[in-house]
Amino acid sequence: MSQEIVQELTFFTHSILMGLIITFAYDWIRVLRKLFRHGAILMSVEDLIFWFVCGLAVFYMLYKENDGTLRWFAVLGATLGMFLYKIIVRDRFVNIMSTYIHKIMWFASRVLQIMLKPLKCLFYAGKTFVLFIGRRLKKCKEFIKKRLTVCIKTIRMVLCKH
Repeated sequence: MSQEIVQELTFFTHSILMGLIITFAYDWIRVLRKLFRHGAILMSVEDLIFWFVCGLAVFYMLYKENDGTLRWFAVLGATLGMFLYKIIVRDRFVNIMSTYIHKIMWFASRVLQIMLKPLKCLFYAGKTFVLFIGRRLKKCKEFIKKRLTVCIKTIRMVLCKH
């Protein structure tokens, strides 16, 4: 084969790989969306950023491989790469990864809960102690207030008699 044909085949292969990579990266966004639900505005911003980055990546590939000239078989190669990825992988990747990540996050949260349980017990013990002290102080305040009231009344009575 001539060098020119090999270069064109390499370019076509790179465009197929670019389509595979773009679809794979978008599947990771879908995994994150499945794990953490968010609204339409955030999804739109994510998509805008994703497609902007993909546009830059495709432009860089076209610039490096083909001196920035858009060739339709490069678009066809990227589309073919995306289509092949979707045929082979489908939604299995998103479902499997989101399930495993969800299980890992659940396990990590359980481990964290177990590790923090002594602190939780200390917190509740401290809270109970503070409430107990607070009730005692309130009773002391009421007692002192009553005693002062009685003393003031006694002083008034003594002063009024004189």
